[in-house]
Amino acid sequence: MSPADRTTLGLDASTQSLSAVLLNVDTGTVIWQRSLAYRDDPRLVGFGFEHDTLILPPREPGEAEQPPRLFLAALDALFDEMKAAGVDTAAIAAINTSGQQHGHVYLKDNAPAAFQALRMPDGMQKPPASLTTALADVFAYGGAPIWKTANTAAEAELIRARIGGSAALIARTGSDMPLRSSVLAHRKLALRYPAAYAATRHIVQISSLIPALLAGNCAIPLDFGNACGTGLMNYKQRTWDEALLDAAARDLPGGRSALADKLPAIAHPLTIVGRIAAYFQKKYGFHPDCRIIAGSGDNPQSKVLASDSLLSLGTSFVYMIPTPGGEVDPSGEANAMYDALGRPFNLACRTNGALTLDRMRKLHGLNAKDYATSEAALAGTPPGSRLRFWHPDAESFPAIAANPNVVRLDSKPDDFTNDYPAIVDSALGLVFRHGCRVGGQCHRSDPISVCGGPSGSHEIMRRVAAIWNRPAIHIGQAGAPLGAAIAAAVALVPESRQELRDEVADSLRRAVYESSTTVTPDPEWVHRYHADGGFLDRLESAFEKMRT
Repeated sequence: MSPADRTTLGLDASTQSLSAVLLNVDTGTVIWQRSLAYRDDPRLVGFGFEHDTLILPPREPGEAEQPPRLFLAALDALFDEMKAAGVDTAAIAAINTSGQQHGHVYLKDNAPAAFQALRMPDGMQKPPASLTTALADVFAYGGAPIWKTANTAAEAELIRARIGGSAALIARTGSDMPLRSSVLAHRKLALRYPAAYAATRHIVQISSLIPALLAGNCAIPLDFGNACGTGLMNYKQRTWDEALLDAAARDLPGGRSALADKLPAIAHPLTIVGRIAAYFQKKYGFHPDCRIIAGSGDNPQSKVLASDSLLSLGTSFVYMIPTPGGEVDPSGEANAMYDALGRPFNLACRTNGALTLDRMRKLHGLNAKDYATSEAALAGTPPGSRLRFWHPDAESFPAIAANPNVVRLDSKPDDFTNDYPAIVDSALGLVFRHGCRVGGQCHRSDPISVCGGPSGSHEIMRRVAAIWNRPAIHIGQAGAPLGAAIAAAVALVPESRQELRDEVADSLRRAVYESSTTVTPDPEWVHRYHADGGFLDRLESAFEKMRT
């Protein structure tokens, strides 16, 4: 790399925030990072989302959408902060994006010209006031369906039946059409709001929306890692599957071809899709040669940080298990994917993750971010001593219907001191017990990498180490944006030099791990969880009874 290629920027457009990590690619050090919480930043309120759930008020149970314009406003706000902080944006060689998987927006036929205008053709001296004003009228539909979508059971069942059942579906896509799959939202939109579907020219995943803005091109390709979350990609071939397109859209206006025409091309996640648009050069000081990478989902970008398995404790709790041969889980419990370097893995995703822990605090009258009280509750409660479940949202792994009430199966008081440790134990325990069966992961002794907000809790890390019975390495909270920044550095290496790409990824990964902490399993805690008839056995037995 040349001296000008010394930093890369990783962005993560998640359910809760837009985050950034600026990485020195020569030293592997993070030189600036920031996270803008949608519900706390005054520049990002007023878009209509509910403060607690961060979604637009649902019109029916299971609907989960965020306002598309929120992501535009957040990008401007973040770059304003970069500029105010004195970040040398001119030295950023590449920008790579992570976006919440399954989330997507619907763009009208005026979108290509509006995006292209961000490149500011000759004669336009002053950039638009903001992205929200420049792109005020490009959305064909006012919501961005996201990964929490759970009102699509009928659509999933229809596609599954048309394709020949679960086994045939899993063989094609690597998954059994979870309710959050983007194609289900497309079909539902076409049936409920046919005018919006007809007005849609481009369907753009949130992971592609940010790079599309940065490059001034809404027709950039979608990477094959995040395309897995659409439910329309053939996992082995990495192409849109004709049979799935037909199953999803044969009876919709325009049929299979109309849906296919709205979809982007599919490309490798490290593809350079353009140079940064003049809007960002003039307004924020980026160099014209700053490259924009195709981007990927939040889970594929987080997986970049680990050479093996990874536990990401984000809005959802996700267990990522490498599958070098591209194997799929025939049971359909886990979903086959690719990470942002193009490596195959299986993903076990628990919907009720970190956001549910925030809601638990609020349920008991605490501030959603009262981590001190939470840590004290964990420290004062023996591991595996409380048996309770809470699934305020429909759970995908392992699957169970939503229940607004905490299910308490022990005799201790119904207070936060008992509820919080119990919900942490049951959430982690279920992810382990069901996820470890995928790829023979139940009896491993090598370390497991852990990232995401709750991984900053020492008490939660102690529980992770004991439940997995493996050393747990805390690699920080900025999993997805940091992974995106590392992948951006890899993308700067020519595709023809794969060995060098691997060296760059390994070197930057080692630099991240140098500052990490490792928590070793406590033998007594391991026994509490893993003994015959111990917590994990009781947990699984109670869960199976509850969902039947």
